[in-house]
Amino acid sequence: MTVESPRVEDGAAIWRIARDSEVLDLNSSYSYLLWCRDFAATSLVARDADGEPIAFVTGYLRPDRPGTLVVWQIAVDDAHQGRGLAGVLLDALTVRTTPDAVETTVTPDNTASDRLFTSYARRHGLHLEREVLFDGNLFPDGTGHQPEVLYRIGPFQPTGESL
Repeated sequence: MTVESPRVEDGAAIWRIARDSEVLDLNSSYSYLLWCRDFAATSLVARDADGEPIAFVTGYLRPDRPGTLVVWQIAVDDAHQGRGLAGVLLDALTVRTTPDAVETTVTPDNTASDRLFTSYARRHGLHLEREVLFDGNLFPDGTGHQPEVLYRIGPFQPTGESL
């Protein structure tokens, strides 16, 4: 397995992994192509021995807080789950970007993401705060969207090492 920046050609595979997760809010296929082009420096893809994407993490640095890495989505292909790939990608992305803090949102029913980010904070000895960022009634699609709970992890030391 290798971990590297995504390429535009990875957009379709990343979209399929997100779709097949059945947990993530699926964005348009176009948005995944743009993500691979415009946010490749703050995203990673894990590849199998044949070079095919098997997992990904997408993120960006907040414009109003450039030291804060926002993890947008993270997913592992079904056939490769249970091997700790999500944790490997999250660790590698924070080493690469050396943020002051990490933010992400998790819906209350997404226990896998809750475990991932809680164990990440614990493993690195970092503080974890949770608060509702977007209440479910703010979503316009009328599907009864669950609230998006903001997980704020940090602060990191300036070198990117944990406290």
